[in-house]
Amino acid sequence: MSDNHGNTPAAWTAVIVALAGFVVGGIGLMLSPVNMVLFWVGVVIVAAGAVVFVAMDKAGLHESSH
Repeated sequence: MSDNHGNTPAAWTAVIVALAGFVVGGIGLMLSPVNMVLFWVGVVIVAAGAVVFVAMDKAGLHESSH
C-alpha cells in the first residue's frame, strides 16, 4: 500500500478535473429545461479525470516526494 495517501500531483489533478466535471454536469441538470448535452459533457470530463490520473501515474507523478 502506498504511503503517500493521495498527496501527489497525479491525485490532485485527477480530483480537480473530476470536480470540474461534476460542476459542469450539475449545472446542466439545474438548468430549466434540463440540458442533457451539458450533463453528458460533464460525465466525459469526469471520465477524463481518470484518464489524466492514469497518464500521470505512468509518467511517475504518483510517487511521494518526501
